[in-house]
Amino acid sequence: MKILLLGKNGQVGWELQRSLAPLGDLIALDRNPVDGLTGDLSNPDQLRETIRQVAPNIIVNAAAYTAVDKAESEAELANRVNGQATQVMAEEAASLGAWLIHYSTDYVFNGEGVKPWRETDVVSPVNHYGASKLAGEQAVVASGCKHLIFRTSWVYGARGNNFAKTMLRLAKERETLNVIADQIGAPTGADLIADVTALAIRQVMTNPQLAGLYHLVAAGEVSWYDYAAYVIDFAKGNGETLAVEVIKPIPTTAYPTPAARPLNSRLDTCKLRNNFSLHLPDWQSGVTRMLREVLNK
Repeated sequence: MKILLLGKNGQVGWELQRSLAPLGDLIALDRNPVDGLTGDLSNPDQLRETIRQVAPNIIVNAAAYTAVDKAESEAELANRVNGQATQVMAEEAASLGAWLIHYSTDYVFNGEGVKPWRETDVVSPVNHYGASKLAGEQAVVASGCKHLIFRTSWVYGARGNNFAKTMLRLAKERETLNVIADQIGAPTGADLIADVTALAIRQVMTNPQLAGLYHLVAAGEVSWYDYAAYVIDFAKGNGETLAVEVIKPIPTTAYPTPAARPLNSRLDTCKLRNNFSLHLPDWQSGVTRMLREVLNK
């Protein structure tokens, strides 16, 4: 079995290189050309040619335009990467009879209310990033290819930048931190996403009726404010010297950004857990593991 992974050096892509390796012959690409192959989603024509050369059984797309605020002013680029390139993958997967595994976001929803979003809920993005990701989802479904789409949120990895690392850095520099307290979600590790992906691929290969759209996040929920407090308490408890003395909760309205942010990023994972007989660990266990790695504790 031949697997083409796109976005190999992103947080999820990095973990997928590990989790997918036992499943088959893995060809992992990023934007940089290798032996005439490229995973540059900003060039859909070259991407199409790459897929035709590789002729994979499975395409796993972990690449995306993820600069939420910049997407407001770079709408064409966001559309090309998140929409048009995904359509190319879907069309080529359909032509090859291959599976397409694609990742999306809670930002396809408007963020209203407090109930966790289900796969069947009405989508209504509040920013251009969310709209571009929704266009990608719709292109996959419209192509008729065999697919798994995983919507996730608040993704982090020990490798690269993440919210926890930013909080730790600021906590060493400042006595007071202001952190948004009215956006609620579940911090979800890239390693968890990668492991669930590999498990799901194994199951759909023998049970193709499991194809479709799923929500994939860690269990539980938390605000950015309480997430920051958890990170800083853990660091202090493990001997880190921090300057911060006060963490102040603030509303989203006190921190204006070019792109609107949904307040409710909760995702209902019942469909995923039931269909694939999965247990999703609570967000704290993954964050703690990541912090131990970051702090070398």
